[in-house]
Amino acid sequence: MAKYQFRVEVEPRFLPEQSAPSQGIYSFAYTITITNTGEVPAQLISRHWVIGNSAGEVEEVKGLGVVGQQPLLKPGEAFQYTSGCRLRTASGSMEGSYFFVAEDGERFDVPVPPFMLDDGAQRVLH
Repeated sequence: MAKYQFRVEVEPRFLPEQSAPSQGIYSFAYTITITNTGEVPAQLISRHWVIGNSAGEVEEVKGLGVVGQQPLLKPGEAFQYTSGCRLRTASGSMEGSYFFVAEDGERFDVPVPPFMLDDGAQRVLH
């Protein structure tokens, strides 16, 4: 087992009640579960997201913690939170990373692989 290792699971969903497609507003929520699968307790310090829509527009978001928290996760512990974003198109993607500091002082990033944001509508491809 790796000394510094985390698993990140993402469940995105479209929020039709908070969206206004005619105005170019598509709202999405995502629930993320971060699990310490390593051997050392570590604290999530900050996040970095790259959010893109299907029109090719990209936004970067950086900030301390997640949902106002900087959880310390011991081996085997998990932290789950739900957040959201808005796009100007019906689909897009997110990817990023979390910056952690372990109890022993080691600093490392945990990547979050790309995941899709989509309103679920069926589209005809030309």
